[in-house]
Amino acid sequence: MIAVAIGVGGMVGAIARYSVFLAMPTATAGFPWSTFLINVTGSAILGFVLVLLVEQFPRGRLARPIVGTGVIGAYTTFSTFEVDAVTLIRAGHPVTAGIYLVASVAIGLIAVWLGITTARALLQVEEWLQEEM
Repeated sequence: MIAVAIGVGGMVGAIARYSVFLAMPTATAGFPWSTFLINVTGSAILGFVLVLLVEQFPRGRLARPIVGTGVIGAYTTFSTFEVDAVTLIRAGHPVTAGIYLVASVAIGLIAVWLGITTARALLQVEEWLQEEM
C-alpha cells in the first residue's frame, strides 16, 4: 500500500516538475533557473509539510510517504542539479556552475529552514487561537 501511495505522489510531483521545465526552459549553457526554482521551492515545501505531518498529524501513516517521498521526491531533482552543473562546466562556464551549486545548496537550506519555521509559527498561532476561544 505504501509503495502505491509513493507512486501516486511521485506521479503528481513528476508532472509538476515537468510543468515547471516547460514554463521555464533553460538555454544551453544558461543558468538553470527551472531546476533552481524546483529545488528551492521543494525544500521549503518539504520543511513546511514535514513539520505539519510529524507534529500535527503523526498518525497519518500514508501522508508522509505520499507527500514527502512521492510528491516532493519526484518534484525535486538532485540528478538534474548535478547534470546542469556539469553542463555549465563543459560549456566553459565554471563560474556560473559554481554560483549555481553554492546558491542552490545555500538557498535550499534557507528555504527548508523557512518552511520549518513557518509551519511551527502557524502551529503556535493555531494553538494560541484555540486557547483564546
